[in-house]
Amino acid sequence: MQLGIKSKKTLGHMSTFEPDHPRADVHASPNFGPRKDGKRPSILILHYTGMETGEAAESWLANPQSKVSAHYVVYENGRIVQMVPESERAWHAGQSSWKGETDINSCSIGIEIVNGGPLLGFPDFPEQQIKALIDLCRGIVTRHHIRSENVLAHSDIAPARKIDPGEKFPWPALYDAGVGHWVGPSPVRGGRFFSLGDEGQPVEALQSMLALYGYGVPIDGVFGSSTQLGILAFQRHFRPEKVDGVADVSTIETLHRLLSALPAVSS
Repeated sequence: MQLGIKSKKTLGHMSTFEPDHPRADVHASPNFGPRKDGKRPSILILHYTGMETGEAAESWLANPQSKVSAHYVVYENGRIVQMVPESERAWHAGQSSWKGETDINSCSIGIEIVNGGPLLGFPDFPEQQIKALIDLCRGIVTRHHIRSENVLAHSDIAPARKIDPGEKFPWPALYDAGVGHWVGPSPVRGGRFFSLGDEGQPVEALQSMLALYGYGVPIDGVFGSSTQLGILAFQRHFRPEKVDGVADVSTIETLHRLLSALPAVSS
């Protein structure tokens, strides 16, 4: 299929496909379906492709045998390709959860950011790429009224399986441009901490805070592997200086401040 055309396109059983983003090219993927149970996009999920090239990732997302897709791909040079209409359910989230919701594909928009991740030694995200991503995200959150705290990493919703877009992703740049939720992380320092195997009411309070923010952790007072994975995901997004799965003073303070800074829910 020819890329770079912004006019109507044939997409599987759909009659037309026009890009939702005015600066996107279209490469229609057959890997999509209707959103279930009347759900609408309320979450924006950011991924990295984790492949050698953007072209390889785009080809894979359009391959019927892959059974995966995303709404958008954003290249290093800022080029944006839309592969699934925002109205449809792309297959990008996999087994995941957020705030008790487990069908994340039905209530989210997924963006694949071209970056090799561990395959290429975790390269930096180019400024031109992030500028285009911010422009794309602004349009999406405006069109779908997505709350700032629901702009998430793939690792936030699937901490046992995923680490993308990783600790090198520039979340503060997005926040400064009006996309996502962020507070400057508290400094890493000594003090009391919780780690694998700890138990008790303080651990339960920590789990309650993680769950209140949205992470799928148990609230049982036991710092088990699920809680450790939740802490790792939280640190990758909000305290990337040190990602070790230990709930130290810096991690807990940052989590508390994020919760305190959540925007009010309008009635």
